Amino acid sequence: MPLRRAALGAASLTLVALAAPAHADTPSAPPGRITVEVVGANGSGCPAGTTQVAAASDNTAFTVTYSDYLAQAGAGSGGTEFRKNCQLALRVHVPQGYTYAIARADYRGFASLQRGAFGQQRAGYYFQGAGQTARTVHQFNGAYADNWQASDETAYQDLVFAPCGEVRNLNVNTELRVLAGSSNPQALSFMSMDSTDGSVSTVYHFEWKECPATA
Repeated sequence: MPLRRAALGAASLTLVALAAPAHADTPSAPPGRITVEVVGANGSGCPAGTTQVAAASDNTAFTVTYSDYLAQAGAGSGGTEFRKNCQLALRVHVPQGYTYAIARADYRGFASLQRGAFGQQRAGYYFQGAGQTARTVHQFNGAYADNWQASDETAYQDLVFAPCGEVRNLNVNTELRVLAGSSNPQALSFMSMDSTDGSVSTVYHFEWKECPATA
């Protein structure tokens, strides 16, 4: 069977909101320089020292790069290796007078799935003290051996912006699962969201909004 492309493999179970046209009152990226720092990292997919974040120079997005994020099943894999997760607490420093929301998230990696096996990438994010956004699920079915990519987009009217004038962590939760299903239990299937050279990153795209002027 020919390999299926990532876009097709994810289509059936991707639970995302459709992107809306650009909002007329949406400002462009603010001037100055934003920074993003990891203030907490927990989970089997992001052991200490294996996660890096960097803000784009044009203030439109930031990237998260993992170097040890891989789930696998079959071929003697341990009982917990089928699921890896990461919970990041990020501190985003923005120019005064602006606030932001996450409008789109692009996830990438590599998968090698035997016929009958499948992998899932799950994600959600929310601001400290607020309710979590609905978690999205992207599924890739074997046989599959290729790079994979999945994106979550949110319509403008559904965006959740950080409160103006407050410091709130952005909590980002991701998860990879690989299930052997009906595949040969002696064959290995895996799915990764990591990079050893920084070439594979998760990208979070900002939507900006000006805060009301204070007296």
